Amino acid sequence: MHQSSTDPRTRVLHLTQPVDGGVARVVTDLVRAQLTAGLHVTVACPDGPLAPALRGLGADVRQWQATRSPGPTLVSEVRRLARVVEDVGPDLVHAHSAKAGLAGRLAVRGRIPTVFQPHAWSFEAVGGVTSALALRWEREGARWAHRVVCVSAAERATGVRAGIAGRWHVVPNGIEPARFHPAAVDTVRAALLPEVDPAAPLVVCVGRLCRQKGQDILLRAWDTVLRRVPKARLVLVGDGPDVARLRTRAPESVLFAGAVTDTVPWYQAADLVVLPSRWEGMALAPLEAMACGRPVVVTDVNGARESLPPGLAPRCLVPPGNPAVLAGFVAELLLDPLLRESLGHQGRRHVLSTHDVRHTAEAVAGVYRELLGGKRAPVAPTEYRESIHS
Repeated sequence: MHQSSTDPRTRVLHLTQPVDGGVARVVTDLVRAQLTAGLHVTVACPDGPLAPALRGLGADVRQWQATRSPGPTLVSEVRRLARVVEDVGPDLVHAHSAKAGLAGRLAVRGRIPTVFQPHAWSFEAVGGVTSALALRWEREGARWAHRVVCVSAAERATGVRAGIAGRWHVVPNGIEPARFHPAAVDTVRAALLPEVDPAAPLVVCVGRLCRQKGQDILLRAWDTVLRRVPKARLVLVGDGPDVARLRTRAPESVLFAGAVTDTVPWYQAADLVVLPSRWEGMALAPLEAMACGRPVVVTDVNGARESLPPGLAPRCLVPPGNPAVLAGFVAELLLDPLLRESLGHQGRRHVLSTHDVRHTAEAVAGVYRELLGGKRAPVAPTEYRESIHS
């Protein structure tokens, strides 16, 4: 984002819960770009890995005690957030994900220009009565969001089908080209997994260990993969509430790397990166893997098709919740190194041309400019910014 993209006097307040994973990465990238542009940037978030990283960038970070999901503490969380908003006095509030979107819109109630970015819809994450309540809230809460930013056209379409009335912008997620790049597989793998046969085909899954990311589905597929590729190894990179349950299901060929500060070496070490999510907005892991020149297999959830280069879906896209099909795709690619290399090259070219985080930041600046009535920001390229007004 350039110095002229948004009036440097603009005071932006980002609200986020969660403080890890892809949402935290998106917030970090936006904050870095906005600080570089000269904006006054404050972030309200709970304690966790995100706060010190943002302070290191020069952001004003305010502690906001909040659980990850709605619960009996919501009223006090909204009150605390309202005090933060009053103290900061922002020109614009940008709320990320379902929980911060809920508390933020209740705290502000449209009195300040508000951007809501769901990063996957709350009603997709739950079932039954809880899903119905979440959907009812999203329909009601839309009146307190001046703009709704979706990370994929599919995420926006899901919201429209659900009856959510918003002023929509689609801003695809992006990656830092300088950070995600190919490397010598043998060297990286030897450093990360010295005990593993360097010739063993390696599958890597990066993501929070939780129901959304579908690692349990991958483990159900893994026995079938091993029957076709007996030496294959699988590494689950990340931590989360399902770690104990996943460990009990995992055979010896599955390794748990835990939470890591840098996922790049794991992508670089992989022969294949798999993300078997049940739902998404647009996952960052496949973009990051492709930027590292690695082929991917992903489930056909929101944002997945838009992440892939044109024509790659038949090789890389599987239906969600189907271990048998997932196993077949993974085994086929592990047995075809030339195809993996070709897919990796195509994926990297696509991500660098279409999902550069600089384009993402510029598109968000365009949303801010439109909302605040500024005249100084250039219009972001149409291939990175799409707006549809209802």
